[in-house]
Amino acid sequence: METEKSNIHIGHLIREQLRKDQRGASWLAREIHCTRNHVYKIFNKPSLDSNLLLRISKAMHFNFFRYYSAEVAEEMKERMGEE
Repeated sequence: METEKSNIHIGHLIREQLRKDQRGASWLAREIHCTRNHVYKIFNKPSLDSNLLLRISKAMHFNFFRYYSAEVAEEMKERMGEE
């Protein structure tokens, strides 16, 4: 089975949103009940478990799943054009 790689690097997007919100890794660590070191590891991950991403989205009041929804919609649009 072939798996497609996403163009999304969710860790970078989370880090950028934290910067926009003027919050740091320590704040996010407290909100999602983990260590600051774990948050730094999250920043370097291109993908995350959906439960962790949900916790982060809720803590930050930001829907990170929208990036994936947009990617799926674009791919579907491209496929519809091919048929």
